[in-house]
Amino acid sequence: MFAVLALIQATFNVTAPVFALVLLGCLLKRLGWIDTAFVNTASSLVFRATMPTLLFLGILKADLGEALQPLLLGYFALATVTSFLVVWGWAVWRCPPADRGVYVQGAFRGNCGIVGLALAATQYGDYGLSVGGILAGMVILFYNVLSTIVLALYSPQLQANWRTILRSILGNPLIIGILVAIPFAYWQWQLPRWLDTSARYFAALTLPLALMCIGATLSLAALRESSRLALGASLWKIVWIPLLGVLGALALGIQGPALGVLFLYLGCPTAASSFVMARAAGANAQLAAAIVVISTLGGMLTINLGLLLLQALHLV
Repeated sequence: MFAVLALIQATFNVTAPVFALVLLGCLLKRLGWIDTAFVNTASSLVFRATMPTLLFLGILKADLGEALQPLLLGYFALATVTSFLVVWGWAVWRCPPADRGVYVQGAFRGNCGIVGLALAATQYGDYGLSVGGILAGMVILFYNVLSTIVLALYSPQLQANWRTILRSILGNPLIIGILVAIPFAYWQWQLPRWLDTSARYFAALTLPLALMCIGATLSLAALRESSRLALGASLWKIVWIPLLGVLGALALGIQGPALGVLFLYLGCPTAASSFVMARAAGANAQLAAAIVVISTLGGMLTINLGLLLLQALHLV
């Protein structure tokens, strides 16, 4: 019983600040303290500078040789690409063309680097932190490449051909931040202390700014208009993908803490960076914001229920 309450509290402690900052963005917009110009500028700053810095620092501290599990890494990569393709096929059938890129990104792209890693560390301690850190570093690269592709294909601002898509991938600041960090992590290079501290201060702006921009972008009318698509994408993210992913992992013999970490990563809600990338691509940012909010709210329930079920079946 105490373990159940501890898990519920841990989930709430991770997800509640997300809602608090989203609501703060709504309030500040209503008070007139921030406006559309601020949202545009802040979103651009997050996409171009603060979020790449956050990703760089996260990978910089990862020990790539610790807790390396090839089966788990390979399966998670396969599950990520497969879920992306399946959701894309579903979106072609069910979504208006203009919203397909945002729908697909919101349905498969989880907040592994923040919510997933925090829950893994809370549930499994050092094991969850080490394995989760490696998983997060790998999957964030997958998320950004695949999201760039699907957003470019359906973006009203970009001409969709292989040159444009390749240029979008290579020029994506989030991908650049990850790629630059890999040699630092591999050879254990360290930044000067003053630079590391300054970079951390700068990177700390990422989540507050991104989440407040989501709140400022949301409106009740827009939420009602996009509720069907947002709910559909959220159900993929927090119900169908973790369910199918866990069943596939069990078929391969993955159990114990590794399965628990995998479930937390597959089932964590949509990342706030999906909103930032959708806005940068000129796509439906209101739909992206709605998916983040709905999946985060629903994830508080589905993560707890899923982990409790796995524990009851003695699989984790």
